[in-house]
Amino acid sequence: MNDISIELWQQRRDWIDQELEAAEVGVHDTCDHAVALFFDMAIAYCAGAWISVIVMSVSVIDAHLREVEAMDDKIGTAKLLNDYYTGDNINWLRKLRNSYVHFDTDNPILDMNAHFEDQARMEEEATTAMRMTIKALFQNPGW
Repeated sequence: MNDISIELWQQRRDWIDQELEAAEVGVHDTCDHAVALFFDMAIAYCAGAWISVIVMSVSVIDAHLREVEAMDDKIGTAKLLNDYYTGDNINWLRKLRNSYVHFDTDNPILDMNAHFEDQARMEEEATTAMRMTIKALFQNPGW
């Protein structure tokens, strides 16, 4: 594994802060559970742990939408995301996350060199996941 310089870490942290600032307009209902997960996801992003960011993104969005939008902890994740997420590509994100979490013997997506060989693609996907997560957290103003 390569070490992340403090400068690169701070650059990524500043980018997250800018995205949050741009998304946060007005007052929003938040889910403490989702926000706690998001803090960990932000650390993973700053560290360059791209798979962790993608896996965490669906968990953050799921927790937030369950408590704040659906108010239902029994609804399936796919239905929850389709019914309550207002952005694009949520099924892309869910399927990407599932491909990392659920091993498929017929179509393995990871090998031990994936982090090194696919760095640019994985960073791009993690950045998209981060943007989608921030959008979900601020998609509807609270009252």
